Amino acid sequence: MPGRAPFEHRGTRAVERMVEHAPSSGGLALWVRHVDLPADADLHSSSDPGHDAPPLVTDGETLRYGPAFEALTVERQAGLVAHAVLHVALRHVQRLVALRRRIGDVDTKLFNTCADAIVNTTLGQVAWLRLPDDAVTLERLLVATLAVHEDPARLLAAWDVERLYRTLDDRLPKADGEPRRDGPRAARVRALGGDTPVDLLTGTAENEPPEGEAERLREWAERLVRAHAGDGQHSMLRSLGADLPRSRTPWEQTLRVRLARGLAMRPELSWSRPSRSWLANQGRNRAGHRMPFEPGTVSTRRVPRLAVVADVSGSIDDTLLERFVREIEAIARRAEAGLVLVIGDDRVRRIERFAAGEVRLPALTVQGRGGTDFTPLLEAADADRPDIGVVLTDLDGPARFRPRWPVIWAVPEGAAGVVEAPFGRVVVID
Repeated sequence: MPGRAPFEHRGTRAVERMVEHAPSSGGLALWVRHVDLPADADLHSSSDPGHDAPPLVTDGETLRYGPAFEALTVERQAGLVAHAVLHVALRHVQRLVALRRRIGDVDTKLFNTCADAIVNTTLGQVAWLRLPDDAVTLERLLVATLAVHEDPARLLAAWDVERLYRTLDDRLPKADGEPRRDGPRAARVRALGGDTPVDLLTGTAENEPPEGEAERLREWAERLVRAHAGDGQHSMLRSLGADLPRSRTPWEQTLRVRLARGLAMRPELSWSRPSRSWLANQGRNRAGHRMPFEPGTVSTRRVPRLAVVADVSGSIDDTLLERFVREIEAIARRAEAGLVLVIGDDRVRRIERFAAGEVRLPALTVQGRGGTDFTPLLEAADADRPDIGVVLTDLDGPARFRPRWPVIWAVPEGAAGVVEAPFGRVVVID
């Protein structure tokens, strides 16, 4: 803006106040980009058109200041900047996008209110900044929706934003051509956050690959820990609770690596050709004595084969099934592997086989919640002599047959840890 120093912005006074009172935790603002927006800029979220534009929004990397920000007192400015900086540090925008990729429909307003509640409770004890009088806190939110009365520190230690959102989002299933209607909990969340505009903008984060975000998650987690320790009792953070960002390898990547190893071409012994070392020594040792014949190796020419067993009686929703199918198809194409698909519950319902390069899995749908027995399903897959197999299931059933090939159990997040896999490795899909 005219007359402003090169590195100044509308939030400069607020950042100076934060660094003055809490040099380490307040200094988190120095890791964030700050941008002044022109008077005609649109700060609205597409899901929040009915409110006045907020004075400050963030896309998860940058704080964007509207002209209205300058009219606020320095205490209110510090409150807004600290609030937005914690959204960035806790990766709330990116986690909203990641949750939407996992479960499909995520209501931005409800998620934003849940994230605001955690941030406002974290900042609630700080005397040198001011939050809005009607700011939604975690205490107010849980009392209104779940009748939970707990100390703020205990609540921060127990609730992360994903768990909070998924607990409170009880919207009814979508009717034909109609948006989803709020259930009792979602309606109370929306009422509490009704006067607070959405300040999380997801447009930029939606195009970012999840692999790059994993590194940024680690960086911000380390910054938060160092900042909190550096300020001690003067820290801007009440505690480092359950919402501290944690880096986790995407399940797709874990499954991809394990299947790639299982489907890789392996060398086989060939008794029709000697090894290179035997040839180099002309079949004799240093003393000139003849050595036993040493067979060489050749790359196997057999096309690798993958078995996929789909338990259609479990608790895996259709959105998760679609993601799983897409990932398995991509893995089979990259590995140039054939595939046998076994679909069933307590018995085999369907078997389909696909040649290498022609893997096009049908849509998988959950048929019901009947009993499950992995024994006939694994036996059917074993008939095709696969190199490795994946079982998509909630692990609720016996497995009296253990195949000779490695087995990966792809288990939904809610079922992980409830039942132990009988053998093999477990990959948690979310």
